[in-house]
Amino acid sequence: MPNIRNFSIIAHIDHGKSTLADRLIQMSGLVEDRKFRDQILDNMDIERERGITIKSQAITLPYEDKTGRTFALNLIDTPGHVDFSYEVSRALASCEGVLLLIDAAQGVEAQTLANLYAAMEHDLEVIPVINKIDLPAADVDRVREEIEIDLGLDSDTAILCSAKQGTGIEAVFEAIVHRIPPPADNNKARLRALIFDAHYDPFRGTIVSCRVFEGCVRPGDTIRLMNNNARYKVEEVGIFRLAKEARKELCAGEVGYIISGIKRVSDTRVGATITLDHEPAPAPLPGFRDIRPVVFASLYPVASDDYRALADALEKYTLNDAALTYQKDSSAALGLGFRCGFLGLLHLEIVQERLEREFDQAIVMTSPTVQYQFQLTSGDRVLVDNPLYYPDPTTILQGFEPYIRASILLPERYMGVVMELCTERRGVNARFSYPTVGRVEIRFDMPLGEVIYDFYDRLKTVTQGYGSFDYDLLDHRESDLVKLDILLNGERVDALSQIVHRDGARSRALRICNRLKEEIPRHLFKIAVQGAIGGTIIARSTIAPFRKDVTAKCYGGDITRKRKLLEKQKKGKKRMKMVGAVSIPQSAFVAVLKSENE
Repeated sequence: MPNIRNFSIIAHIDHGKSTLADRLIQMSGLVEDRKFRDQILDNMDIERERGITIKSQAITLPYEDKTGRTFALNLIDTPGHVDFSYEVSRALASCEGVLLLIDAAQGVEAQTLANLYAAMEHDLEVIPVINKIDLPAADVDRVREEIEIDLGLDSDTAILCSAKQGTGIEAVFEAIVHRIPPPADNNKARLRALIFDAHYDPFRGTIVSCRVFEGCVRPGDTIRLMNNNARYKVEEVGIFRLAKEARKELCAGEVGYIISGIKRVSDTRVGATITLDHEPAPAPLPGFRDIRPVVFASLYPVASDDYRALADALEKYTLNDAALTYQKDSSAALGLGFRCGFLGLLHLEIVQERLEREFDQAIVMTSPTVQYQFQLTSGDRVLVDNPLYYPDPTTILQGFEPYIRASILLPERYMGVVMELCTERRGVNARFSYPTVGRVEIRFDMPLGEVIYDFYDRLKTVTQGYGSFDYDLLDHRESDLVKLDILLNGERVDALSQIVHRDGARSRALRICNRLKEEIPRHLFKIAVQGAIGGTIIARSTIAPFRKDVTAKCYGGDITRKRKLLEKQKKGKKRMKMVGAVSIPQSAFVAVLKSENE
């Protein structure tokens, strides 16, 4: 027990977490140089293509210190992008300490601060590490000052290193061993292990990754999941090297995996506690904080026959990404699907890409919306959470939309642009408070429909990533709501319909039309992209057709010959337009969701 250390590496995006993890793995001798590759813990194609970490991975590193003692260092790698902050919270719940990585050229940034607060909430030992000291733009003295002032940590204890060149890695190892406390010795207590991740193996069922806090678990034991009392017999336990390594037992303080033939994916929930069936623990461990989705959209299979396959794919996907929330949804045009909640637009894109690549799903994604209320002339009040069910406008007396109380925490210097952004999104009743020097909290009452669209992305842009956002639902307030339809070649596209406030309908329609013009490929006939409220067209864009030069063969001669050919082509194009179908790529649906500034 005294020779185990559990730690994470936390930082702002692109401050060198994956590179430092690579060096630690190399120096611990886990992988030969000829088999080594960059981002060795990032095992998804998307992570390598984009150069970001999406999933936190665990690995046990052997290390021998200067006195000859051998240690097992359990590293749980974390992402840096704000959209994957839930992964970070799960990693922190399984650790006793963290390496807080800071770029020597960039200094303290938004997620550096947010991750530090998260680590302090878990009462973890924080070791500041200044990385990239080899860069020409590195300013170590300035970064030390920021560590003192912005983070409130002792800059004298900060370790200087260059993960790329391997400088200072030995000092990092020594700090992990001597400054991070060992886990508590609870081997003799009743088993309590916290599930922090899981993935589905078609041959062995659900494989859970867990941190054992108390007791021991061995192959042959019968375990119980405390969230639903499901019981399973343990087939194998082990630790994570670069591949899974089976062990005789997993005891308190260790991080590893348990295979117990869990066939039903729904039985396993990330944040659940595992205990022994014959000797259960009195109470489960505290799980992770609840996730609050910020962007919502519906997913539908391209072919309605694939609905069951999409349902299975989402169930297996949420095992690996607990931040995705979903529930059943339906559309008259698109059939059965799922309403999903995401942590941001990057999260939405990653979910879409992973469903297509890993689960081979062809999906259509709709524009986001919220639940509106309408008072009808008949006296009924109806709830509408899908634009398809928007009532007949002649029967509507009043429309009501949900309002939220938005709480935005940001550095004082960004107050002006954030105020402008909130006012533009129909925010009212602004209130201010100053929790610390240089930081301000702004509270606004805003329509939820204005927030879920692209507000969060715009806030991150105007505050350079420093703005944090939370909200509480208030009530429904009267509003002038209309249904905005998008027409392609005169045909309504259900997946792009939205319920919007009348004042913002034209600008929204123009932006969507222009986005679709860029995304939809040209056809052999002209395509009109229109935004409409009822029968009134309020915006239009035209996608030009491919056009063959039919007059190229006419060398001189009467002009009427050329006109005759052009008229003949025009008639053919008109006939084609009447029968031709417009194919809309998946990227067009995602493009509609994106911020105007991207």
